[in-house]
Parts: sequence; C-alpha cells; structure tokens
Amino acid sequence: MAPSWFQILIVVVLLVLLFGRGKISELMGDVAKGIKSFKKGMAEDEDTAKAEADETSKTIEHQAAETVEPATKAKKAS
Repeated sequence: MAPSWFQILIVVVLLVLLFGRGKISELMGDVAKGIKSFKKGMAEDEDTAKAEADETSKTIEHQAAETVEPATKAKKAS
C-alpha cells in the first residue's frame, strides 16, 4: 500500500520539527557536495583509464610492428 499525501505531509512536518529547517538545508547541501565530488572523481578515473589505454595500445602496436619486421626480412633473405 502506497502512502497517501496526508501521511507524507505528516512525515515532512515531523522532520522539520525534529531537525529544523537549518539542519535539513545543511544536510541537503552536504549531499549535493558529495554527489559533485563523486561525479568529479568518476570523470578523473575515466580520463586516467583512457590515457593508460592509449599508452598501452601504442606500445603494443609498436612492439608488434618490430616483431613482425625482422621475421619478414629473415624470410626474404633466405
């Protein structure tokens, strides 16, 4: 059974009475700061992972090219 609007209103009034408007607004501000910090951290992690992936792929391509060339030259020389 879903709560009615009247029940939600009673809960909101009780929260305001218990914590006061100042505490609730501080809490919401802290939650907003936490969300922003989380998003910033996730963006930094994605940038770091992307940079590492780019470095790894370049290294692998470079090593693969060097490994293939000498084998090809050795076959041509034979």
